[in-house]
Amino acid sequence: MKKIFIILPLFLSGFLFSQKKPQKKPVKKATTAKFNYHDEFKNISDEIMTHGTAYDNLGELTKGIGPRFSGTSGYIKAVEWAEKKLKSIGIEMIWRMEAKAPVWIRGKESLEIKTANGDWKNIRMLSFGNSEGTGGKDLTGEIVLINSTSELNAMSVGQLKGKIVFVNVPMDPKIINTNDSYLITAKSKLISASVIAKTGAKALIIRSLTTATDDTPHAKMVYYEPDDKVRIPALSIGVRSADELEKLLKNQKVTAKINMTAQSKGDTTNPNIIAEIQGKKDAKVIVLGAQLDSWDFGEGAIDDGTGIAQCIEVLRTFKALGIENNHTIRVVFYANSENGGQGREMYAAYVKKKNEKHVFALGTDAGGYSPRGFSLDMPPQRRKQIFEWKNYFLPYGVYDFDQTEAIQDISPLKKLDIPLAELVVDTQRYFDYHHSEQDTFDKVNKRELLLGAVAMTQLIFMIDKNW
Repeated sequence: MKKIFIILPLFLSGFLFSQKKPQKKPVKKATTAKFNYHDEFKNISDEIMTHGTAYDNLGELTKGIGPRFSGTSGYIKAVEWAEKKLKSIGIEMIWRMEAKAPVWIRGKESLEIKTANGDWKNIRMLSFGNSEGTGGKDLTGEIVLINSTSELNAMSVGQLKGKIVFVNVPMDPKIINTNDSYLITAKSKLISASVIAKTGAKALIIRSLTTATDDTPHAKMVYYEPDDKVRIPALSIGVRSADELEKLLKNQKVTAKINMTAQSKGDTTNPNIIAEIQGKKDAKVIVLGAQLDSWDFGEGAIDDGTGIAQCIEVLRTFKALGIENNHTIRVVFYANSENGGQGREMYAAYVKKKNEKHVFALGTDAGGYSPRGFSLDMPPQRRKQIFEWKNYFLPYGVYDFDQTEAIQDISPLKKLDIPLAELVVDTQRYFDYHHSEQDTFDKVNKRELLLGAVAMTQLIFMIDKNW
C-alpha cells in the first residue's frame, strides 16, 4: 500500500507540472510543392507521335522543291513554302529578314588523272562551295600527296610550285562522336585552299570528309583569306578514289587535269523566315532555328530539312495543345548557312540592334536521327537547372546533357550572352550522307524525326515555364 501512495503523488505532480509548462509543438516549415511535369511531357509526346506532320512536311520540302541553294530560285521557292506552311498551322506573326548571300554557280566540272603509261581516267568530284574555277580551261599538273602538317611544313615553295596538292586525311574512326571527328579534320590547315596556295601549288584535292566507304564526293565550303594573291581551285573526291589515288602515288608519277567553270557573280539577298507565337506574360524571346538552304546538288533532307520540319512541329504542337506560353516562342529559318553564314549573322545583329531580351536559343542541324540529349552552352547555374529536369526526359531516350558546345546557326547569339543549346542525336550515319547527293528524303526515319521534335518541344516548354 505504501508503494501505491508514493507513486501516485509522483504521477500527479508530473501531470500538474506538465499542465503548467506545456511542451511547444514543432512548427512545420512552409514547403513549396514542386510541380510535376510528367503529364505535360506525355501530352507533348502523344500529340507529336500520333498527329505529328514533320515527316510529311519534310517530304514536301525535299521532293516538292528539291535543292535550295543560296542565290537560286530554289531557295525562294523554299521561302514561299515555309511561309504557307507556317500560316497553315495558325501562326499569324511571320516576316522576312533579308540577308546578304553570295551568288556562286558551280557550272561544269571534271577531274581526270593518268599515270605515265596510262590513259586519262575520269574521277568523280565536287568543287568546294564558292571555289574559284579554271575558267573552263584545263588545269594540268603533277599531283603531290601530303598527309600531315609536318610534311607540308617540311616542303619548300619550290617543291610544290605548279603542283596539285592531294590531301588524303580521313575522319578519325577512333573518335566515337562523329561531330568531333568531322570538326577536327575540317579545321586542319591541310584542307585550306589559302594555306596550300601560299606554297605555290595551283590546285587542292582532298578526300571527302565522310564516314562512308563509297565513292560519293562530299562538298565543303572554301575560305579564301583577304590577302590571298592567288585563289586556287579546290575540290573533293570520294573515299575509294582517294585511297586508289594514294596507292598510285606511292609507286609512280600521276598527273591531274581539272576543268571547272565555277564562278562567283557578286551578292544578292536571301531572306531569313521568322515566325512566332507571342508570349502571354512578357515579350522575352525563346528562339529555335534551323537552316533553310541546302547545297545545289541534293535534296538537303538531313542537312537541314529535318531541322526545318522539327521547328514547325514545335509551333504546331504548342498550338494543338493550347499551351499558354509565358514568353514569345520564335522560329528562325536561316538563309545562306552552307556557303556563307550571313543569315545567322544578320539575325544576331537584329537582336542586338533591337535590344531584344532572349532567354534561350535552341539549334537543330544533326539529321533528324534519334535524340540523345542537348549540348548546353551556357552559364553553370543554367546548366544545373536543366540537369534537374533530366528525369523528365529519360523515358524518351534523352539522357546526354554533358556536352557544352552549340555550333549551329545560333552560335553568333553567344556574343550576346544568350544561353544556347543544341539537339544531340545519334550521328553515326549522319556523315555518310552529309553534303552529298546521297542526302535525300529516304534516308530519314519518320519515328526518329518525330522523337527529335518531341524532345525539342519538351525542352522549350520547360524553359518557358521555368526561366
